[in-house]
Amino acid sequence: MNLKPEKWSNPELKLFPHQVGFTGPPQDFDAAPTDFLRISPETVGVHGRLLHVAEYSHQLSQRADNFHLLDEVVHCMANAGADVVGQVGTNWVHANGTDHADIKQFTSELTERYETPFHMAGMCLVDACHALDVEKVALNSVYFWPDWRDGVVGFLRSAGLDVVWAGNFVDQGWYATQEEVNDKTWIFPGELALNSVRKVTQTASDAEAILINGMPNWRRADGLPQRSVVHAAAMEADVGLPVIASDFALYWAIYRSLGIGPTGEFGQHGRLLATLQNLNAA
Repeated sequence: MNLKPEKWSNPELKLFPHQVGFTGPPQDFDAAPTDFLRISPETVGVHGRLLHVAEYSHQLSQRADNFHLLDEVVHCMANAGADVVGQVGTNWVHANGTDHADIKQFTSELTERYETPFHMAGMCLVDACHALDVEKVALNSVYFWPDWRDGVVGFLRSAGLDVVWAGNFVDQGWYATQEEVNDKTWIFPGELALNSVRKVTQTASDAEAILINGMPNWRRADGLPQRSVVHAAAMEADVGLPVIASDFALYWAIYRSLGIGPTGEFGQHGRLLATLQNLNAA
């Protein structure tokens, strides 16, 4: 049974030709909707909806207990006329003990039920690797706690990827303790974007691509936090490898569902998004 209102099949009833819904973790004012809109054609409109979980403290068990809320989000967004829905936050794909096959089935079922493509950030990392034909990957796990880091590694391996190395900022030696990392509330010095990717590349010399999980923010010289998509091209030029981050892997999947690509000069958002930049001229 399909549950999307029939009226949304009429483009004259929509506010934007391309309507995108985002959802993020509870109690996080996430940058993804704004970030995505900044690099999108003006035909794109974005709407966000936070998950509501009382007393939330970023525990994997809380995400597992509230996994059902993702169904609710896609249902609400489909009712509102979204053409595609993206879920921010890499950990949701493994928090419930799920693997690649489980999430592929879950996202396919929601996509079919609500006639609206649904993309989860963790799954998009895998899909992006397949699209760029890379198998050996190293994971820059940035601010992730050890159980988050290990869960992502397990999920990637369940998809057939060879994770040759994985480490967070403590593993890499940038911070002494996880508590020190947590106190940054996902915002880090701008130079750490390139330096951490460079460190991972030097540690895992046999990797074919560098992955960045989560949604880290890198503080610009004037203090403004920016996402990894801003640094993608510079990071790739420095290390000589594709860099695939959760933020722009999710954007890439959304654009593919819409049949469009990002704006800007060719390649300025990195190799992955460059694969779609010719779509706007079609």
